[in-house]
Amino acid sequence: MVKDPVCGMNVDEKKAAASANYEGKTYYFCSAACKATFDAAPAKYATR
Repeated sequence: MVKDPVCGMNVDEKKAAASANYEGKTYYFCSAACKATFDAAPAKYATR
């Protein structure tokens, strides 16, 4: 399980609704809406 960086929900990376790569790291999302929010401002949500 990983944490959706937008809403904080725990997500099974194998069943995630969406994913995105940013600066060499893959982020997983509970919904397409959370991915869209991340895509609009990834630096705000990405953890380094």
